[in-house]
Amino acid sequence: MNRILILGAGFAGLWAAMAAARKLDESGRAQTTEILVVDARPFHSIRVRNYELDPAATQVPLADVLEPIGVKWLTGTIEQIDTAQHTVTVKTANDTKVLNYARLVVALGSTLVHPSIPGLVEHAFDVDTFENTNTLLAHLRSLSTQPASAGRYTAVVIGAGLTGSEVAAELPAKLSKLAKNTAEVRVILIDHLPRIADQMGEAQPVIETAMRSMGVEMRPGVQVSRVTSTGVELANGETIAASTVIWCGGFHANPLVKELPTQHDTLGRIQVDEYLRVPDIPDVFAAGDCANLAIDGKNDIIMSCQYSLPMGRFCGHNVAANLLGEALLPLRIDDYVTCVDLGSWGAVYTQGRERKLVMQGEQVKRTKQFITHELIYPPINRNRDDILQAAAPTLATESLENKVL
Repeated sequence: MNRILILGAGFAGLWAAMAAARKLDESGRAQTTEILVVDARPFHSIRVRNYELDPAATQVPLADVLEPIGVKWLTGTIEQIDTAQHTVTVKTANDTKVLNYARLVVALGSTLVHPSIPGLVEHAFDVDTFENTNTLLAHLRSLSTQPASAGRYTAVVIGAGLTGSEVAAELPAKLSKLAKNTAEVRVILIDHLPRIADQMGEAQPVIETAMRSMGVEMRPGVQVSRVTSTGVELANGETIAASTVIWCGGFHANPLVKELPTQHDTLGRIQVDEYLRVPDIPDVFAAGDCANLAIDGKNDIIMSCQYSLPMGRFCGHNVAANLLGEALLPLRIDDYVTCVDLGSWGAVYTQGRERKLVMQGEQVKRTKQFITHELIYPPINRNRDDILQAAAPTLATESLENKVL
């Protein structure tokens, strides 16, 4: 029996598995090809919701999505990818397996980059993974049991990009619920760039307005020189006492993909063609944050579920079509939007790479929740037809436009 092996069950990997199953079902060849997904967790994580600090709500059990469509999954850690031998070595809780494949989908995602700031790894929290978000949440809940101190309910967020802005916007309300005296609550958003949310185009002043209204202190143009167990030290010599320091820096592709014998970009991503094939390696496709192409004919992918999910759909369809000897579908996405959750203030919505302001406020908050709580979820009703229909290789933009407009 042929095997389509999919590495990763994030947005790209899970939707690739669904789309591959759909294509095989349409062709009547589902019984002759096995689809196997390998991931370190038995669940799909809606990673983009981690900033909400409610990790339990971000879990989608793989069994609920894959079992009804006949896709197998394996919980384990990928140790080696040997494209010459068409094998992948996986370490599970019980043993080490060497898996053969006829076609391979690499959807291993991205990881948070930690620069060489002393104490950053040891003392800073992050919301990069389900586990790390749980650790941060447990820490916040423990603050009331800690001895009173100047920085007990102070949180410093380092990095004022999209994630950092969303985390900082959530914290005033979260900390106020934990503190007996809300006057003790202090949230500080730091970035080395000259403005907070400097890359957010016309949304930048909106984000500043929202932060001010929620009492978030903004410190642009500041370098952090050290993170300690009691706070942060800045390059200008200033020390900020804080029990909570959260790192929201940039991302690179999963380091494992750097071992593949092909072209990589400066973020470590695999270069793919418009069919999501890896040109230099036969029988290998890639999608999601670990892959890159000129998605609109000129611009690179921006790491986000906005691209990873349709990449998964098209990749899964194409890997199955390739195995069947059928024509592949090219992927091109011309539209790009950004919707930033700004906590109790609302949200802001932009269009285009230049991020032209479209809407702001409470109405956009509902749009953001529609995107992150509904639109990007796979069907979780265990209905086979619903799951396969959702995996069609299309671009789901109409429903979002209706929500915005």
